[in-house]
Amino acid sequence: MSNPKYSVIIPVYNRPDELRELLESLVKQSYTDFEVLVVEDGSTKRSEDVYEQFVQRLRIQYYSKPNTGPGPSRNFGFEHASGQYLVVFDSDCILPPEYFSVVDNALASRALDAWGGPDRGHESFSSLQRAMAYTMSSVLTTGGIRGGKNQADNFQPRSFNMGMSRKVWEQTGGFRFHRLAEDIELSIRMRNAGFKVGLIPEAFVYHKRRTELTEFFRQVEGFGRGRVRVGRVHPTEIKPIHWFPSFVFVAFVALPFITVLYRPLAMLGYSLFFIYWLAIFIDCLRVTKSATAAFLSVPAAMVQFVGYGWGFLSEMTKR
Repeated sequence: MSNPKYSVIIPVYNRPDELRELLESLVKQSYTDFEVLVVEDGSTKRSEDVYEQFVQRLRIQYYSKPNTGPGPSRNFGFEHASGQYLVVFDSDCILPPEYFSVVDNALASRALDAWGGPDRGHESFSSLQRAMAYTMSSVLTTGGIRGGKNQADNFQPRSFNMGMSRKVWEQTGGFRFHRLAEDIELSIRMRNAGFKVGLIPEAFVYHKRRTELTEFFRQVEGFGRGRVRVGRVHPTEIKPIHWFPSFVFVAFVALPFITVLYRPLAMLGYSLFFIYWLAIFIDCLRVTKSATAAFLSVPAAMVQFVGYGWGFLSEMTKR
């Protein structure tokens, strides 16, 4: 059997049900010249049964290894892949049927060595998942730096939706961080090595995120910590925009104290927050067509800012 053009690497940790949905979406792809490598990263809830359900439906391999984190697990998959291009997805993603057709057409028209795509919420997701998907991709939040068309040629792919040529992997060595911003750090090294890295806006995935706000908080807190860790290795990669969630976090926490000290200033702050929350509600309603998701987008956005800001500041205080 000839080598496929694309190798899909999926690290999975205790998520067999989510993996099943992702594999089902891969079965439905209109473009099929790809293989799938599932890398079980030391899970206690294993996915072997899920893998066996797709042996006759996909060109698929299953590997099990001790837990090391998503970065080394993806590298493990790269080492066992045979495709010309290496593609990674998070296990909590679902692909639209035209994903690989879009990518293949884009690569035929653009000389990209590596690429990434945006994420969206799917109509089958819960209202909270759709709200979190909105806040993680909206221009009204820090999600705006993740995948707008104006960043198409200055884009840092994220590992929920990232692809690269075999040459990129061979020259960069893949992921260096075990977890937390491992994708951003690799994206920076790809560009510094002279590779052409870009966004393919139409190559989106549906990304579930988390099912509870407490889980979402832990996730975005990790994003904040990860950005600081990237900055320690690449000092120029912490920019003013990365301080913005911390500013919002500090301002929100400070408002009750400002109310005691100088009430008019506090009222101005509360008014600005209300206007901002209203803008998020209206825009999320426009995007999702769901009043419930729009309502939940307000606390989701605040959790995003507070979690990221707290993670960023707490990591900054470490030596």
